[in-house]
Amino acid sequence: MKVLIVDDNKQVRALVRDYLPATVEEVYECGDGAKALALYQEFLPDWVLLDWQMPGVDGITALRSILRAYPAAQVCLVTAFNDDEIRREALAAGALGYILKDSLDELEAVFSE
Repeated sequence: MKVLIVDDNKQVRALVRDYLPATVEEVYECGDGAKALALYQEFLPDWVLLDWQMPGVDGITALRSILRAYPAAQVCLVTAFNDDEIRREALAAGALGYILKDSLDELEAVFSE
């Protein structure tokens, strides 16, 4: 399995990487939503783990951009914001999951769905 992690915080990207299941063989990373689509196009990952709040292009905008180009893309928002409105917006935009950064142990369940 291939995974793209998009988060503006390098330490958070490393933390998310630590919680990926053993089935993940390749991991790609970038620090902003503006680069997410380009990396998706280059590597065609099985999953995208996308932060919500980033400078420049936010996670919801990046999610929409990826899904517009690749409707079958599997994207999960990984955020520090436990906010029902953001969750609804992400799911309405096509996210298949919404994981809080303090609950990264839930990532394995997202990948197995």
